[in-house]
Amino acid sequence: MFDAIDTNALRPLLDTLTSLGAAFILGSVIGFERQVRQRTAGLRTNTLVAVGAAVFVHIAGRLTGHEGAVHVMAYVVSGIGFLGAGAIMKEGANISGLNTAATLWGSAAVGACAGASMIGEATIATGFVLAANTLLRPVVNRINRQPVNEQSAEAVYTVYVICRRVVQAEVREKMTELLEAATYPVRDMAQHAFGPTDAEIAATLYASAVEAEELDHVMTLLEAETGVLQAFWNASAED
Repeated sequence: MFDAIDTNALRPLLDTLTSLGAAFILGSVIGFERQVRQRTAGLRTNTLVAVGAAVFVHIAGRLTGHEGAVHVMAYVVSGIGFLGAGAIMKEGANISGLNTAATLWGSAAVGACAGASMIGEATIATGFVLAANTLLRPVVNRINRQPVNEQSAEAVYTVYVICRRVVQAEVREKMTELLEAATYPVRDMAQHAFGPTDAEIAATLYASAVEAEELDHVMTLLEAETGVLQAFWNASAED
């Protein structure tokens, strides 16, 4: 009983309230910007991440001192890694949610600072997270609108084959064989229905640069295969 009274003395409680209150406010600021943009992890998620990180770090500091708080911070970092992984979606060669996962990581860092009673540092970190998500956005959009410079930028090359569904297994095997023979190994391959009787096979290459004539020749060979209706390739800017 007396231990509980000592632990919950007024001054430590005020210190806890200040740390968690700061984490709540700063996490809400980050989350508000995400909510306005209708991201997967919005106001509540970022606030909870910041407050949760602050609670763990603050309690560890109260119980075992600075060394314990540092150990807990390491677990917070790895734990947020698992949470961020859940926000990342991969569909074929397309990946989304990386910025959401990174923002959650930033919210956890803000909460950890607040939990360690480093309110000033938590406020500064919040400013940088917001700046990355707002001030850099026009810069990214401007860069993305520029034409891709093939001499300085890498690209993702994808080969598409539309064929009869009954021969898609054989076509897929032949597709891999011809691409490897042309020294363009396949990194990822996906296939799905294309109409009632046909299928589309998409093969993403490891290559970040290709010789157009070589790849066109492979397309000609593929189109000569039985059951192949069309073969083509395209390039897109790499993320």
